[in-house]
Amino acid sequence: MLSLFDQSTDKGRAALEARIARLKSTVQMDGPQAAAVAQTLAAVRQEGDAALVRLMRQWTDPAFSADRIRVTEAELDASIAQVPPGILAAIGRAISHVREYQRHMMPAEPKPVTIGGAELGLRFSPVASAGLYVPGGTAVLFSTVIMTAVPALVAGVPAGKLSVCCPPPTRKDGDPAGDVSPIVHATCRLLGISNVYRLGGAQAVAAMAYGTETVKPVDFIAGPGNVFVALAKAQVTGVVGTEGGVYGPSEIVTVADSSARPGWVAADLLAQAEHNPGKCFVVAWEKAVLENITAEVEKQLKLLPRREAIEKALREDSCAILVKDEAQAAEVANRLAGEHVNLAVRDPQDWARKIHHAGELFLGDGAPVAAGDYYAGPSHCLPTGTSARFGSGISAYTFLKRTGTVHYPRGMPSQAIADIALLARAEGLDAHARSAEMRGH
Repeated sequence: MLSLFDQSTDKGRAALEARIARLKSTVQMDGPQAAAVAQTLAAVRQEGDAALVRLMRQWTDPAFSADRIRVTEAELDASIAQVPPGILAAIGRAISHVREYQRHMMPAEPKPVTIGGAELGLRFSPVASAGLYVPGGTAVLFSTVIMTAVPALVAGVPAGKLSVCCPPPTRKDGDPAGDVSPIVHATCRLLGISNVYRLGGAQAVAAMAYGTETVKPVDFIAGPGNVFVALAKAQVTGVVGTEGGVYGPSEIVTVADSSARPGWVAADLLAQAEHNPGKCFVVAWEKAVLENITAEVEKQLKLLPRREAIEKALREDSCAILVKDEAQAAEVANRLAGEHVNLAVRDPQDWARKIHHAGELFLGDGAPVAAGDYYAGPSHCLPTGTSARFGSGISAYTFLKRTGTVHYPRGMPSQAIADIALLARAEGLDAHARSAEMRGH
């Protein structure tokens, strides 16, 4: 089920190239999906709540109504009592870990530097408001509330200026009514977030970008989602800011040597495959290592309830990759640029220096990706589709703006005035030149 792509053969190389091409095509900015998203954005912008109700009925819940868009304060309060105390305590510890890590990495403003008579500085300030997209439908991803909201709060976005959109379960006519899990709402309440909406898909992004009768508009939108969410965020960029990354279907790339424990590696692969969709890659230079891991995948798969989704992910979007040596393993891993990269090798610290493109690194097979998903500290909202080549995961940095400062405490030096005027006139901008020259009188 987990196909072996041998990089010493033409067939194996071609198969890997096809997988990489498929990864890169996760989000295409043209085609029918992009056109459908553009129509959704226009409808919400023009019709507000009416469009939200129509679209949520079409895609999520045939009985959806306008009074269900916003989660009430009473519902948020009641959600706390609906969650077992042990889960609430674990959520509290996870929040604490993520908050501590994000505070640790908060950038300090550098001391001013004087260049050419100007005292130059840099200031950081948070966005004024932010919308956080939390996927729903098939899974209860309350962890995404933690992994998006805590970095925003640490950056300085007030809880009252955070909005969370999470869709209720997808259902058809005749299915029993369902709602967003109370654990999602309880997590919002624990974080002090009261702007919570039962919305999903491109319509949720549109509502946060443009605002409606019920949904407050925001300045910035972040969070993972399917291809329609990713396309919507791309299309509203400019109206609002976005994190700029592609946070799509979950991925794992594992580099393994003979020291790796096959059972542990297999468990991590299966954990990502169950996301439905999920993508799993394991790279090794010893065929026996891949065979042992693949055998464990087959063995453990029989024990899992989401078996059908996992089998599809393993068959269509995953593979085991046999390479010539460690150097080729690093090359392949960097080309895959995985969301999660697990280094199940003897010296993971040394190997980490060889990996230049990864959303997050897990050093050693003793560090499960699930630790990053829920608990360790770095956000689990990470670049996918090889976009770790140029993108980064969500962090406090995501919600910060950088502003340069320029100050001439002793007035502009004559050389600076002359140079600026000379450069401005060379561009044909006389008013620029005069604005500098006036400082010399």
